[in-house]
Amino acid sequence: MQSLIVDLGERSYPIYIGQNILCEALIKPFIKGNQVMVVTNDTIAPLYLDHLLAHLSGLSVDVTVLPDGESYKDLTHLNLIFDNLLKNKHNRTTTLIALGGGVVGDMTGFAAASYQRGVDFIQIPTTVLSQVDSSVGGKTGVNHPLGKNMIGAFYQPQLVVADISVFATLPDRELSAGIAEVIKYGLIYDYSFFCWLEENIERLVARDADILMQAIHRSCEIKAEVVAQDEKEAGIRAWLNLGHTFGHAIETHQGYGNWLHGEAVAAGTMMALSLSVQMGWISIEDMDRVRRLFEKANLPVTPPKNMSSNDFIDLMSVDKKVLNGQLRLVLLKTLGEAVVTADYSKEKLMDVLSA
Repeated sequence: MQSLIVDLGERSYPIYIGQNILCEALIKPFIKGNQVMVVTNDTIAPLYLDHLLAHLSGLSVDVTVLPDGESYKDLTHLNLIFDNLLKNKHNRTTTLIALGGGVVGDMTGFAAASYQRGVDFIQIPTTVLSQVDSSVGGKTGVNHPLGKNMIGAFYQPQLVVADISVFATLPDRELSAGIAEVIKYGLIYDYSFFCWLEENIERLVARDADILMQAIHRSCEIKAEVVAQDEKEAGIRAWLNLGHTFGHAIETHQGYGNWLHGEAVAAGTMMALSLSVQMGWISIEDMDRVRRLFEKANLPVTPPKNMSSNDFIDLMSVDKKVLNGQLRLVLLKTLGEAVVTADYSKEKLMDVLSA
């Protein structure tokens, strides 16, 4: 097992990464009261719920099972968590445990931030994407028909337990979607990590345990470093959104869940890199290296054919990075260094959107 700390002063918390580490010794010390609400979904519950419950003996535990899928990440289904908390009379010392992927983690965190104005929660992410990205850093929330993740809160967990043994049951498509976020870390922050991924992408796709551990640990390490510097996304943390402005537009347009988040981010990243090339910041050769890496990870590198430039503009206009009417984009200055800017050619952006 490996561990690292998300350093946020009094709200710091550990991330444990390893195989078969869902155990009482790790989880129970972070539960302050006697009440626990486990939130999971109908795919994960049959696989791992009983195993988790066995490590929560002696506590008063209730379970909320949500339907699986991005299309259910909304206020209606968030209310199922609140219904169960209130019905079972959970008080302010309760702890919510998110057992699932990014949807479960985001919704559980938002419920914890909101219930009685804030209760503790623990993240047990079960996908690559949630282990390297959504479970770390305290972004929580739900989608709205007009925009992804537009309703939520910054709210940090007490603990993250990333058990890579759960990947044995993870579909190939979900694995690839998570790898998109791993690649992102190399692009925005660590060129040597990007090069390492180029050398090891086949082993990563093949689920080599050692390579998975290294990739997840370095990704979480980068995310923790960024969040410690900029918890509320006033500066450097926005780099983590490389490809996301384009990608969120794809997800919203196509219908939540039809394109997985990582798939949309991969295509969106290629659009951001195309604009970076047109701005003269990176070379076509650099962009081709990234394209090949995404393709080896079985990820899309072009947006849906049924999306027009107007579709993108309409949906991107409600992105959280719009400031004073200006859409800021995350682009690349070089491989390994991102920039958040509104100082780009609008004509070149339209060329990218129309390609």
